[in-house]
Amino acid sequence: MSGYATGAVERLLGLPSSTLRHWEREVPLLQPRKDVFGRRTYSEADLRLILRLKHFALDLGLGLKAARERVEREQSGPLPDQRARIEEVRGELIALLAKSNEAGRRLSKKD
Repeated sequence: MSGYATGAVERLLGLPSSTLRHWEREVPLLQPRKDVFGRRTYSEADLRLILRLKHFALDLGLGLKAARERVEREQSGPLPDQRARIEEVRGELIALLAKSNEAGRRLSKKD
């Protein structure tokens, strides 16, 4: 898949578009591509970053600034090959989450 539209990211990660836009302004690492009409397209790397931010900021209650700092530390943390493997696993988990959500939607339409 070439990318995820904002609506797909909202459904997949459970965050409103207003939060995604705010985080984009406050976290320099988060820079989804924009088409000529200004529509955002989020990559899998963007989704991994958003999930980490969500975990730190919302799940752990650290707030966005502290979450951003944690993510930045993570990015400069372990050895490059370890970071790459961690990112690969996170990407696989995101793909599984997307498939699971899609299967759930299809099942609910059959009811």
